[in-house]
Order: sequence, then C-alpha cells, then structure tokens
Amino acid sequence: MIKLDKSKHEKIHTRRIDVATYEGHSDTIIVEGRLKDERFKQIYRPTGENVPPGTVHHMIIRMKVRRSELIIEDIDVDMPTVPHEGCPETRTSLEPVKGMRITSGFTTKVKDLVGGSKGCAHLVALLVSMASAAVQGAWTALSRNPVENSGYLERAMQTIVDTCRVWRTDGPMLKKYRKKFKRKS
Repeated sequence: MIKLDKSKHEKIHTRRIDVATYEGHSDTIIVEGRLKDERFKQIYRPTGENVPPGTVHHMIIRMKVRRSELIIEDIDVDMPTVPHEGCPETRTSLEPVKGMRITSGFTTKVKDLVGGSKGCAHLVALLVSMASAAVQGAWTALSRNPVENSGYLERAMQTIVDTCRVWRTDGPMLKKYRKKFKRKS
C-alpha cells in the first residue's frame, strides 16, 4: 500500500479535469470540459530556460451532443493558457470527431483519429473524460421523466454495453433491463 503523508511530501503538480453537462435545445445536451495543469515548482526546460510555477495548461472543450443517439454534433476548443506558442495550432484538431457516436470503443477511435502527432494529448485526454460524462448527462436528462419502452432506450442500452464489467453483455444489469423491457439489446 502506498502511504502519502502530506506533511512530509510536497505537492509539485496537479491536473484537474472538470466536466459539466447542460440541457441543450430540443434533443441536445452541451458538455463542457476543462483541463487545468498547475505546476508548483520552478523548472528548467532542456534549453536552460527557467520557467516559474503557475498554470501550464488551461484548455476548454465544449461539445453539442444529440442526446437520443449520443452523436457529437459540434465541438469547440478554447485554450486560455498553453506552454508553447505552437499549441493553439491544435485548436481545430478535434474537428474530425464531429458526427462520431459516443459508444463502446470511442476512446480507441478518438486516439486513432486525432491522437499523437495529429493533435494534442491534453485535448484527447479531456475529450475522453468528457465522453463518459456525456453519457451520464444524457441519462440524467432522459431520467427526469419516467422512461418508456422506446427506441431511445434500446439505443441507449447499446451505448453502454461492454463499457465496464457491470454493463457487460452477459451481466446482471443488462439482463435486468432486457427482462423489464423485453429487449435483446
């Protein structure tokens, strides 16, 4: 077991990811994610340049998601703070995810499509965190009223199949819902 005594170990860096979901118009939700890296120590770049403590990354992604199918309709990136002058060039790197459905395998698809040298590792990390939060936000929006046996429920069930052990294809949660709604999702 790893022991952390905060009185003896000095914090040097934090990364905070915050994701919020808002009701959109009609059948949409707006998902806003923020990634903020704070460095608490002075560092030296390989060039010898001295960099003081402070915010290293502050990035914001906002995406409009069609709630009924979890399809990303639009996406915007804002970068209030970045460490290098070339970083803003990646603001449009997430454009290829427009039209993608948030479902099992989303993370792998995103990394293949916009990861590595095609984009920004920080934006990809934030987007991946936002995807699972979008699913939760969509369920929250849906669940504010009684859920009826509808095509939406079937699509929603397909979205969560095999995303974790609890929601595995042969698991108890899916069996419970299939029985209740007599679906073969």
